[in-house]
Amino acid sequence: MKNIFLNVFCLVVISITTSCSHADIVEETTGTLPPDTEVKYDPQVQSIMFDHCITCHSGPAANAGLDLSTFQNVRASAQNGNLIQRMNNTASPMPPQGVLSPQVRQLMDKWVQDGFPEN
Repeated sequence: MKNIFLNVFCLVVISITTSCSHADIVEETTGTLPPDTEVKYDPQVQSIMFDHCITCHSGPAANAGLDLSTFQNVRASAQNGNLIQRMNNTASPMPPQGVLSPQVRQLMDKWVQDGFPEN
């Protein structure tokens, strides 16, 4: 029984540590997206929002009145330019901890170029 638990535990840890994330589609050798890659809200952009934005920007008391917890809200903010502009703003970046990695910003730019596909 102890061996079964240990095996299951190891499989779960391996699965979590090797699962795909939003940055996995960026080629590691060049740090760029393959040209034929389509970026979609679910899962790539949604992961970025969850990892970096919705701590402050969700729910009825969202910071600055900006709720980034839904596809529609993220798309609207990206369409009006505020979301991408703040992500690229070095003087007053969002998130406040600092400008996001070039790979993450490239994913967001590609999502806009692709026409904001949801999934």
